[in-house]
Amino acid sequence: MRRERIVDVLVVGAGPAGLAAAAGLAASGAGEVEVLDREPRAGGMPRHCHHGGFGPLGLDGPGFAERCVSAAVRGGAVLRTGVTVTGWAGPLTLDTTGPHGLERITARAVVLATGARERPRAARLVAGTRPAGVLTTGELLRAVHVHRQRIGTRAVVVGAESVSFAALDALRLAGVDVAALVTEHPRHQTSPVRALDARLRLGVSLLTGATVTEILGRGRVSGIGLAHRDGRTARVPCDTVVFTGDFVPEHELARRGGLLLDPGTKGPAIDGAFRTARRGVFAVGNLLHAVEPARAVAREGAAAGAAVRRYLADGDWPSASVPLRVAAPLAWVAPNLVTPDEPLPYGERFALRTAEFVGRAPLVITQDDRTLHHARPQRPPVPNRPFHVGGDWAARVRADGGPVRIAFG
Repeated sequence: MRRERIVDVLVVGAGPAGLAAAAGLAASGAGEVEVLDREPRAGGMPRHCHHGGFGPLGLDGPGFAERCVSAAVRGGAVLRTGVTVTGWAGPLTLDTTGPHGLERITARAVVLATGARERPRAARLVAGTRPAGVLTTGELLRAVHVHRQRIGTRAVVVGAESVSFAALDALRLAGVDVAALVTEHPRHQTSPVRALDARLRLGVSLLTGATVTEILGRGRVSGIGLAHRDGRTARVPCDTVVFTGDFVPEHELARRGGLLLDPGTKGPAIDGAFRTARRGVFAVGNLLHAVEPARAVAREGAAAGAAVRRYLADGDWPSASVPLRVAAPLAWVAPNLVTPDEPLPYGERFALRTAEFVGRAPLVITQDDRTLHHARPQRPPVPNRPFHVGGDWAARVRADGGPVRIAFG
């Protein structure tokens, strides 16, 4: 028998963004705020990231996750873990299943904070059989830090961005020798200090301009096949392959709910107040832009909570918004809708991602035949790392104009 309940705000996802939104809403008296998560523990991916750099106090991931959980609970939010949302039963009604059976929950506002995931080997269309020893970063971190499993003896890390170097650290902690990091780009996409440390102190090779074309081995990985941009091919012996980065939003719930998805991010299209195309449904965190650091999405969650409070108080919802579109090599922009005369994103800035190194090219933002912004980013944009542009230009977007176009000039 399905139990039916009503709450004021229902947050789906207990990572840093969802918890920060819930903490602010509950503490401000927004009514009954409930957070659902299918995992057995709240806190999101930081629970498995045992390196430092989380939060202003240099916390490790589990410590940061615990702070997020504690803030939500102190604020008065109800956290329910082990609960899976199975679908929509109405515009603001969700069906769930969990330890206490089936439920149908209706809310005054729904906040989607389902996060993102790395694409596995199959989704990257890498040829070969299916031997043991092929992992994503998330699987690796859980195996090392949660289950204390044996990983292997010699690994190749596919990727050379920040999360790739986190995978490198986890492998070294597990006693695995890392043969190389492989990236299709001409250079790494992390800090120079971190990359230099991996090369000089750890002796890990960085293979640039290379693509993994094949996984070798049957019962267990025995190596990988590589193709270099200059046409050379090679094989690297290893018994473990870790695919890192290439994040995609966990948008299944949003898609099944018929929400408008942005063609760039593949997550729900939202404006600067985190409002989706459906009245009363908000979206926040790495569901919108896979991915930004935990601290950034926690700040975003707090801002989303403020936007939800405004909606609960006045019920305002935009009747129309102007879409933002990016041109290659830009991959996406978030937020990706502009509602004229409405609040700008938190910090009055937009996040963007480029698929290629572009040097010091200026960023040009136009609507129809009008230039809204023309300036060089403060730092040259790097693939797999977001960069930001201020939002002053958004006030000049015309509601009756065409889509806003963002491109490198």
